[in-house]
Amino acid sequence: MWQYLSYIEGRNTQDIDLILSRQDLDNLSEIKITEENKDFIRGNFNQLQIDVLLTQNKLFNTISQQFVTEREFGNRLIRCVTVEGLIILKLYALPSLYGQGKFDRASIYENDLLLLLLNYQVDLPPLLKLLSKHLLESDLEEIKEILANIQARIKRFSSQQKRLDTE
Repeated sequence: MWQYLSYIEGRNTQDIDLILSRQDLDNLSEIKITEENKDFIRGNFNQLQIDVLLTQNKLFNTISQQFVTEREFGNRLIRCVTVEGLIILKLYALPSLYGQGKFDRASIYENDLLLLLLNYQVDLPPLLKLLSKHLLESDLEEIKEILANIQARIKRFSSQQKRLDTE
């Protein structure tokens, strides 16, 4: 399962994110593991960085089962995370990134969220309900505040676009 940012125009990453079971990862001997914890593994495939979200994490498993689609790459269909799945994963990561002081990555994730929500119609309440089962209440409140800020920016962009369209 690929976590894929082709949904975002101009978002060019130098890594690939996968959602796999540990057993499936063990079958990919080409990936050289460089970091590991209970939910995440980082490794390299040649010069490409690979981040693996392990399905032993219940949220990641849910994403791999319920938030998937197929996208065409060249002449192949590849199973990928949906826009909603990406939004869930980005939101889930933000409290941890802030807690670790990784503000550069948090900023990138927030911008990814902005672009996804700007370009796709997404019903956020069901996504927040799912996240509420996997996050502390304080983290969920932080996410709601971040989303409110993003939605305010989208509203501002929409107002500006309307002004441009009427000129």
